[in-house]
Amino acid sequence: MKILVLGDVMGPSGRIALKKNLPNLIKSEELNFVIINGENSADDGLGITKSTAEELFNYGADVITSGNHVWDKKEAVDYINIESRLLRPANLPEGSPGKGSGIFLSKNKKFKIGVINLMGNVYMRKSDNVFQVAKNLKEKLLLKKNLDFLVVDFHGEITSEKMAIGHFFDGSTTCVVGTHTHVPTADTRILENGTAYQTDIGMCGDYDSVIGMNKNVSLKKFLKEKDIEKNFPANGSGSLSGVIVECDHNTGLAKKVKRLILGGSLNQ
Repeated sequence: MKILVLGDVMGPSGRIALKKNLPNLIKSEELNFVIINGENSADDGLGITKSTAEELFNYGADVITSGNHVWDKKEAVDYINIESRLLRPANLPEGSPGKGSGIFLSKNKKFKIGVINLMGNVYMRKSDNVFQVAKNLKEKLLLKKNLDFLVVDFHGEITSEKMAIGHFFDGSTTCVVGTHTHVPTADTRILENGTAYQTDIGMCGDYDSVIGMNKNVSLKKFLKEKDIEKNFPANGSGSLSGVIVECDHNTGLAKKVKRLILGGSLNQ
């Protein structure tokens, strides 16, 4: 059993990279389940639309996670209520549209995979205490009891909060990955009690940029130049960035984890 988790899809370049590479990757790696963070998949790199979500599903995504940009496109508010495979952070305020976790079937329909979407509290959109919500979900979604494997996408700004949530879930989930910063970290590993972990799995998009946005416009903003145009996603060749986790069927924990960087200027 192999699970692929991909970082934030950044605008058209990220979607093109998925179209070009993901179907073949699913076959060559014999992937059984694919999770993609799609909160930046809209054409302007802000939010997700029905059409971009359906693109990601058509390319092979089984579940789409999100984060602080989930409501940037108004149509997402209605769409998330009818598309159970699109998740928003579970610690958004009570009454928010959609769901923050779910149990889904693998591509071969043999396994139940739980997915939890969480968002950090530090330097992020106001949300409920992420560790309290994580504790509640940890008590409900149990490996080898009501599901076979469990993956957490933690959408957060700071590394300490991400690492803490990784240790919190160690031994009770198959995998914990960080998203949001759009830059992959080099700490891919299996934690002490068997959970695969990476602080941030990066983005799917053009890395010849400033976290996916046009580098020239971004530099003008940092230099505080006058008459700066509205920024837009970089449109060069995109890289796919994420992790592939090989799962232990007996425990639901990770047997192996490897970093994936494929295509574009960041191709490993």
